[in-house]
Amino acid sequence: MKIGLDIMCGDFAPKANILGAIAANSLLSKDEQIVLIGDTRIIEDMRSEIGFDPHVFEYIHCDETIGMGEHPTKAFVQKPNSSIAVGFNLLRERKIDSFASAGNSGAMLVGAVLSVKVIPGILRPCISTFLPKVNSGVGLLLDVGANSDCKPEMLVQFGILGSLYAEHILGIPNPKVALMNIGEENEKGNILSLGTFPLMDKAKSLNFVGNVEGNDLFNDKADVIVCDGFTGNIMLKLAESFYTATLNRGLRDDYFDRFNYESYGGSPILGINAAAVIGHGISTPVAIQNMILQSRNIVSNSLVEKIREALD
Repeated sequence: MKIGLDIMCGDFAPKANILGAIAANSLLSKDEQIVLIGDTRIIEDMRSEIGFDPHVFEYIHCDETIGMGEHPTKAFVQKPNSSIAVGFNLLRERKIDSFASAGNSGAMLVGAVLSVKVIPGILRPCISTFLPKVNSGVGLLLDVGANSDCKPEMLVQFGILGSLYAEHILGIPNPKVALMNIGEENEKGNILSLGTFPLMDKAKSLNFVGNVEGNDLFNDKADVIVCDGFTGNIMLKLAESFYTATLNRGLRDDYFDRFNYESYGGSPILGINAAAVIGHGISTPVAIQNMILQSRNIVSNSLVEKIREALD
């Protein structure tokens, strides 16, 4: 297995990315190798500074970077030698089995759609995030930003994608899937949720448990919570702000520590023909390490193949 890592993108790149790769490499098996994608001259400078064995990695040279503020589609097309574009081309050509980057999220989504394409039958790919449960364990929330406007059929597919990830990656048997709403009653909600509820209720591939509300994000009512990307992104940023607030006020708690993005590494793009993970822009070496390990788990558990089988 070859795990591609973009070393050019992220606030603390390339040093944090390479340190994360070194840490992750010690946890991989002999048949798993990390492929560092970026300017090899910078990698050589880092090798002199950090002092790691260069033979444990494979290297792909590219010398362009897509900045966080650049237009995703234009930058991806106009910068074919950028680390994100090169990474997705390698993924499309199956020269790597997964690709992870802490770069421009929009460019990552564009790359996924233009290069490796969506799985046949998927209306739109989505991004998921992890929900630390009060009583231990984690759940999933999706979509959290890829699709601001959605149709009911798309939310049903998000539920299927999230359910498969929860089962095969998180190890949750028969995951409970719920629809985020402003009330638990079937008749509550806006046009989108009212149109989605009966479709999810009839979906035989889902263990649908009905509507949940915002105060159910971190309890055990559901393992997978589905919403449009606009709503999901707001909830994600709100949860991140509470974690930051606890740190700023000097509050330490084992539960709130589980909100630390470093623990999860990144957000998988679900619904595409390969394994791709988007990391946080402020990714540290710990976050990079866990992003690599998450990429490995998606490939080793054949998640993409299982999604194809479910749609068939």
